[in-house]
Amino acid sequence: MSDEDISAETLEYADPENPYLTDPDTDFASPDSLSAADAEREVELLRAAVREHDHRYYVVADPLVADRTYDALFSRLQELEDAFGLTSETSPTQRVGGEPLDELDTVEHVARMLSIDQSVEEDDVRDFDRRVRNDVGDVRYVCEPKFDGLSVEVVYEDGEYERAATRGDGERGDDVTRQVRTIRSIPLELRGDHPDFLAVRGEVYMPKDAFRELNRKREQTEGGEEPFANPRNAAVGTLRQLDPSVTAERPLDCFFYDVLDASEVPDTQSATLSKLDDWGLRTNDRVVPADDIDGAIAYRNEMMADREELNYEIDGTVIKVDDRDQRERLGETSRSVRWAFAYKFPARSEVTRVTDVVVQVGRTGRLTPVALLEPVDVGGVTVSRASLHNPEEIARLGVNVGDEVRIKRAGDVIPDVEEVVEKRSEGTFSFPAECPVCGSPVERDGPLAFCTGGLTCEAQLVRAVGHYAMRGALDIEGLGGERVEQLVDAGLVEGLPDLYRLEREELAELEGWGETSADNLVTELEHAKSPALSSFLVGLGVPEVGGSTARNLARAFGSLDAVMAASEEELREVDDVGPTVAEKIREFFANDSNREAIEELRSLGVEPETEEVVTDAADQLEGLTFVFTGSLSMTRGEAQELVQRHGANATGSVSGNTDYLVVGENPGQSKRDDADANDVPVLTEAEFEAFLGERGIEYAA
Repeated sequence: MSDEDISAETLEYADPENPYLTDPDTDFASPDSLSAADAEREVELLRAAVREHDHRYYVVADPLVADRTYDALFSRLQELEDAFGLTSETSPTQRVGGEPLDELDTVEHVARMLSIDQSVEEDDVRDFDRRVRNDVGDVRYVCEPKFDGLSVEVVYEDGEYERAATRGDGERGDDVTRQVRTIRSIPLELRGDHPDFLAVRGEVYMPKDAFRELNRKREQTEGGEEPFANPRNAAVGTLRQLDPSVTAERPLDCFFYDVLDASEVPDTQSATLSKLDDWGLRTNDRVVPADDIDGAIAYRNEMMADREELNYEIDGTVIKVDDRDQRERLGETSRSVRWAFAYKFPARSEVTRVTDVVVQVGRTGRLTPVALLEPVDVGGVTVSRASLHNPEEIARLGVNVGDEVRIKRAGDVIPDVEEVVEKRSEGTFSFPAECPVCGSPVERDGPLAFCTGGLTCEAQLVRAVGHYAMRGALDIEGLGGERVEQLVDAGLVEGLPDLYRLEREELAELEGWGETSADNLVTELEHAKSPALSSFLVGLGVPEVGGSTARNLARAFGSLDAVMAASEEELREVDDVGPTVAEKIREFFANDSNREAIEELRSLGVEPETEEVVTDAADQLEGLTFVFTGSLSMTRGEAQELVQRHGANATGSVSGNTDYLVVGENPGQSKRDDADANDVPVLTEAEFEAFLGERGIEYAA
């Protein structure tokens, strides 16, 4: 390659005369011989060169210089930054990780990160195509691999890396800004003519060869570390490391595939991928267009045939409508977009032998049998355990210890016993009549089995306390699984009320604790005495009651006493509460032990907050459509639920059907531009609050 060719490919911020781009002389002058101005200029050239070399090595896979030359340039850059105090947040030297974190914070996404519908059946894919064409007419698709990694949002402001977060629940995720910074294929500065604001979605993964090498090293460490089960688990565990320097040491990579929000958004998915490339964000080279659904199906079958040759895990392909205007017309549901569909691969399967069956006890007392297996490789993953689900499934399979069985990875992740291939035992595994943990009688409920010990069963107690403290319930920091087990084993916690009797002195004496961690937990528990009613209902572990149902119950009844006293008929009037759920809720609050535990919690100062019950409010915003952007004093999801509760619609993008765009802090420019183009009124958060107040609706975070 000539110098002229190299100059034409350098970044806009790289000097065409940069001597460090190709065949650089690494016999550097001593820092002492440089003036401050000379050092600053050399640092600029070195940064530009190292960024370009990173891009050519990690993104383009076509390096310009040898590894030893790159190492010399990188070391020189570090040397000059340290000697002259020239460190910058976006310098390539700032990928090392930094100090460990106490925990991962939760942050709100710039735009909702929705899921997509999926199936392994071709008929479902064709049904998707028919729905799309019925709604928007002729379409062109873009087909992409469905990566088996960890979805992330990465935000750039003025072209510089600002923050990153995991997908989480789609509206909020874990802040992994420092961890993602260490991934060398993710630029700290965008290339070319980039938007002023850009939020992109990508998939962090661990390459297969790197995964095998990491596991080999873990097994060879003194004492032998437990190997990761598969590349996805390795990627998730690495990205969620509280010590970013550990993340930096592990070989993560990333593909980008969508713009979530930007000051300017391309008109098609094809153009989006091209722009991502222009901005230095790595995309996948197996993406192809398809003029019809037959082409998309053929692409999936081709990728399934090629998957073992790829250096990254995929579990299917994604079919996306190319045109962004058509996407907006198709819209989205509360959980998924209607303009994309995942055509999954069938589960992989292999044959192995059952060496034992163990029965695990869950939070609700449900007993789950698990088959222990002779380790077998199933699609590149070593499987040694598989679920048998319940006693009825054991009877259906006729499985017992010693039998040869076919194992499949359901959804390509969870191992599952599919069938008995060769019967080598007598009879079928005999399901225990007593709980294997506490010895209480086992009761059957249809195909399922339950321990009747309740919180007297240590296994149920540990899981119940962990559930009570989890994020989405009371969110009590410092009460992870291991610490809960420790408290239960020490006899300090025999039920939920005992959490509020814990004392600093007894906690500080436990192994691995100290005065600080003891103080922190007691303080957290004190703060948790006035939870939101919906959080408390989730924390109690009311059967069939998740976050959404708990919020609906809180809004419908307003107080804990009202929920506890509600009849099945009254419960069934609440959104998302059908006959079965209503029966479960009624049974839970009619149970004497549960009521005693709740009253004991209240006697210790725990009192869920009440909510105002708004009656006849369903039509206050009827017919209106809202779009939210930026950070509000409540989460975007809560704002959407608020207007929906009063009869309005809430969507993720602005169109001619939008009535109001509500703008919080640090909004994306694209929604404002769309509002201007469609003459949609824009409300600040204060104006939105006043708008609701005029209609008798309280706006409160």
